[in-house]
Amino acid sequence: MNNLHLVTIAIIAANVIVSLKGFEDHPFFERYKFNISGIKAGQKERLLTSGFLHVDWAHLFFNMFTLYFFADVVISWFNPSKFLIIYFISLAAGGLLSLFFHKNEPYYSAVGASGAVTGILYAAILLQPNMQLGLMFIPIPVPAYVIGIGYLLYSIYGMKSRLGNIGHTAHFGGAIGGYVTTLLFMPSLITSQPFMVILLAIPIVILFIMAKAGKI
Repeated sequence: MNNLHLVTIAIIAANVIVSLKGFEDHPFFERYKFNISGIKAGQKERLLTSGFLHVDWAHLFFNMFTLYFFADVVISWFNPSKFLIIYFISLAAGGLLSLFFHKNEPYYSAVGASGAVTGILYAAILLQPNMQLGLMFIPIPVPAYVIGIGYLLYSIYGMKSRLGNIGHTAHFGGAIGGYVTTLLFMPSLITSQPFMVILLAIPIVILFIMAKAGKI
């Protein structure tokens, strides 16, 4: 974290620049945000451009702060190119899952790097599941895999109950992107950490079982 990689700085800078443009230029924001009607009309670029827009400074800061903490974990295990691949696949996966679940909601809109950042977070957890993470409301460090699983279960609850003005579906899609791409890059994790690979897949399986049963 003390030696923030140039590629991480570039991603953060891109998010800041595009978000600032969106803060000041409402037509720009509306044109490039994630929107079901726009995407169905052929504006597929919204799946990616929406990931660089944010609703306000707090939204932008939270996403970039999370990225700051976990990007170097992924880069240290792989390399900058693979980090970028995981980032953009997670971003696209978040958008595609949102499109799948909200395809019949023409006015559904969303913005933010949350899908991509959650993908990087889940990749980092898969690579270092026992790293200790601190939470403000818990006085002792918690293993990363506990937070990862808990977060996705919370996202399922958020998707089902439409909790808050939050793109829970994009978060979940991003996590799936990060999980799958990390295993593609390092399939040895399946044999070296089979229990953790299965454990981290449980929320993903639950989501699709619930979707198949029409309960979400």
